[in-house]
Amino acid sequence: MNTHFAPLAGHVAVVTGAASGIGRATAATLAAAGAHVLLGDIAEAAGEAAAAALRAAGGRADFICLDVTDAGSIDSFRTAAHGRAGTAPDIVVNVAGWGRVEPFVQNTPEFWRRVVDLNLMAPIAVTRAFLDPMIERRAGRIVNVGSDAGRVGSLGETVYAGAKGGVIAFTKSLAREVARYDITANCVCPGPTDTPLMAAVPDKIRDAFARVTPMRRLAKPEEIADAILYFAGPQATFVTGQVLSVSGGLTMVG
Repeated sequence: MNTHFAPLAGHVAVVTGAASGIGRATAATLAAAGAHVLLGDIAEAAGEAAAAALRAAGGRADFICLDVTDAGSIDSFRTAAHGRAGTAPDIVVNVAGWGRVEPFVQNTPEFWRRVVDLNLMAPIAVTRAFLDPMIERRAGRIVNVGSDAGRVGSLGETVYAGAKGGVIAFTKSLAREVARYDITANCVCPGPTDTPLMAAVPDKIRDAFARVTPMRRLAKPEEIADAILYFAGPQATFVTGQVLSVSGGLTMVG
């Protein structure tokens, strides 16, 4: 781990969905930048392993079990996070999410609720849990992971796209409310990314995603994490309410 590059030294960051994929890459990137990272995920074994790997690389990291769809779990996570770090986190990155490619007419109401709870209500609830101390200290960074599905739509992901579109709108509106406290809120929208969730997609669909992307491949989780680091770091002190697409050119819209 590069100890000479530490723009986040002295900062405490929460990352949800940190046991795998974009969340794990984000935790590693923020830890490498000097932050004390609190990894939250429902997958305990994978989350503990991710935190242990960061510590072994010289970073400061702790895993705390978190179910982002459960209010009690979020409250417990917040208390534990403050205890592990010794202070309230000043960076919150909402990565946890879930989806499945399936025609809208085949979705069940239970599926709708799960998609909306995980992809929209969870970042709303986690953000609210950590916002008050940021307002009190007049400093903080909130980075939400949306999706280009929420910007331009995605075949077979209609409710997911709706939930991620909600994340984008939530981020922009929140940015307006908290700017007076020098808190920024921004959104990173990945295109098709090589994650465990993508691994569950049929090969022909993954190949199609790569073919239609101008750069002819899927994103790497670390490439999404780099965009998150920008919003969380000192280079973005006057950037808020923005949406950054990281899609290899797949979605070139205004």
